Amino acid sequence: MKELKEELSGEVSTILAKEFEISVRNTTTVPSSNDGAITFPNLDDKIQGCKLIETCVLYIDIRRSTELNLEHRPQTVAKLYSAFVRAMTKCARHYGGHVRGIIGDRVMVIFDKEDAYKNAVNTAILMHSTAKYVLNKHFKANEIECGIGIDAGRILATKTGFRRRGVEQFNYKNLVWLGRPANVASKLTDIANKGAETLNYKQLVSGYDVGIANWRWIDVTPQEFFNSFQQVSYPYPARLIAKDARWRSYIFVDRSVEMRPKTPPILMTKLVYDEYRNACPDDKAVKHNWFQKVSGRLTVSGYDGDIYGGDVHFTAFSET
Repeated sequence: MKELKEELSGEVSTILAKEFEISVRNTTTVPSSNDGAITFPNLDDKIQGCKLIETCVLYIDIRRSTELNLEHRPQTVAKLYSAFVRAMTKCARHYGGHVRGIIGDRVMVIFDKEDAYKNAVNTAILMHSTAKYVLNKHFKANEIECGIGIDAGRILATKTGFRRRGVEQFNYKNLVWLGRPANVASKLTDIANKGAETLNYKQLVSGYDVGIANWRWIDVTPQEFFNSFQQVSYPYPARLIAKDARWRSYIFVDRSVEMRPKTPPILMTKLVYDEYRNACPDDKAVKHNWFQKVSGRLTVSGYDGDIYGGDVHFTAFSET
């Protein structure tokens, strides 16, 4: 164990040292794991090759995947996931997208720089159409709903780990995609196509007589309600009386507050929506404003701009 610790310490120290170089090449096309310019860390030469692309990143996954795994046999879930991944991969390829990550029911798609915004949004619409009108048609045991998130910006493609030979060789060949767009798109996917979240609670309401047959009800906290009374000792016995002589009664009422609004199945950052609208001014989704700014308490860690979303599909899929 001591030898392993020293080996790990030496490798980490080498990679994090100032002398270790990260060589970055710009690209306009999505690289693959076989790209020679993207390398594993070379501890001898103290260098690692990466590629940087400005692009759109899209994620999609199935809602309620945990429940699906619990409600159906593993064989049924395996068939569903296989059909889902195969269909979504075809949707991505239809608009020139490159599938660069599959983890369970989550698929990651990256686009070449040219027409990236148009292709990313059209891919999202095609994926949503396929999930809603194709997968649901054939997987009748449970309604399939998917969440899709898209962001854009610069993303770095790199390899981590080390080379392996033999049967595990391909397990180490996947690229790692670093940058805000991948993180934000993934988080948008997490909250897309989710029902509204509400908080139910009991509200203390204090009532005051403000005139003949007129009442005014005021929401108060328990502390405010307690502070509205004072203790008097005369006439005996001591008791609490309201400081405001108009006070007459109090009640508890059921209240609810929306913590997060219901979200559409496709979510994207403002940059993606603006660039898509500029690239496709004649598309029906643009002309009819089918993508709208999402209002309410919708926040994404690492992103503080507006979020746009919509429930948009191709009519060819919904036609019987």
